[in-house]
Amino acid sequence: MKKRWKVLLIILAALLVAYGVIALLPRGDNYALENPMRKDEELPILIAHGGGNLEFPDNTLEAFYNAYSVDPRVMMETDVSITKDGVLILSHDTTLDRKTNVTGAIADWNYSDLIAQKVDFGYTNPVDENRLLAGDLVRFTAEDGTEKYPTDVDYPDGVGPRDEAVFLATTLEELLAAFPENRINVEIKQSGELGMAALREAVRLLRQYDAFDRVVLASFHEEIYDEFQRLQANGEVPDCFMYSPAYHATTRFFVCQLLGVDALFRDGMCVFQIPMEQLGFNLATEHFVNTAHRHNLAVHYWTIDDEADMLRLIEIGADGIMTNYPHRLQAVYDAYLGG
Repeated sequence: MKKRWKVLLIILAALLVAYGVIALLPRGDNYALENPMRKDEELPILIAHGGGNLEFPDNTLEAFYNAYSVDPRVMMETDVSITKDGVLILSHDTTLDRKTNVTGAIADWNYSDLIAQKVDFGYTNPVDENRLLAGDLVRFTAEDGTEKYPTDVDYPDGVGPRDEAVFLATTLEELLAAFPENRINVEIKQSGELGMAALREAVRLLRQYDAFDRVVLASFHEEIYDEFQRLQANGEVPDCFMYSPAYHATTRFFVCQLLGVDALFRDGMCVFQIPMEQLGFNLATEHFVNTAHRHNLAVHYWTIDDEADMLRLIEIGADGIMTNYPHRLQAVYDAYLGG
């Protein structure tokens, strides 16, 4: 019995020593270059979720112009799916049922047909598992109860509505071309082979528009995240390639930073994009943000529409705040600086 206890004590001592060594290891930069997703001023980056999808129909070019009118340096968050004819269009859903006046999977539609038929992305229809429920289509309505149209946007000089009544399908290429200086977050919504095809097309467009240093790719699908890492490890993308992790990597980092062994986290991503709370765990802490910064990693929080939450994230040093209301967040920033 004494021998058994002695062995256990030796093992415990060895584990404590190993823990101490790991806890004291230097934290290297997971993202090796200057990180564009870190805030570059006192306030977090203003990130328009879907362009600010409670001010204008989300993932439309018009919504992004609206966000641009709030802050020309706004970061834009969008979602993409690939069509039958291989075009990446902006859409939170992989079907058209909720946001348009037609139905069906995006992968079953040609982009050319969406444009030829002037499919309108200005709806917020009731759906069940992304399938349209019975009833009338519901046009997008802003918080003040008014319907929005492309002509309602405060466009920059030299830019006008693509159509006076219809929110046309928007491609990722259009977004990259329209805002050549802005940071953009692109989430790949489809999974499996469709998701891989969407990723390949996204990488092609980033290369065509020389946008690797301002666009971060994201996905909640683990196979897509694994492919981000493979592309990076094999040198198939530039050193400035940026991506955000899915659930597993975020969970690993969260546990590691709680235990003080975050030196073990080596993923070459550049930004965590997380809610303030997940499964009862508070992710909006100064410790989490500071630990991420020790790895040259940025921390962006979604989707933040409450003013008190916005202020809390400013105080803990968040790098970015993603909101459905860019005007509201900008007003909070203005009041914070003025106060």
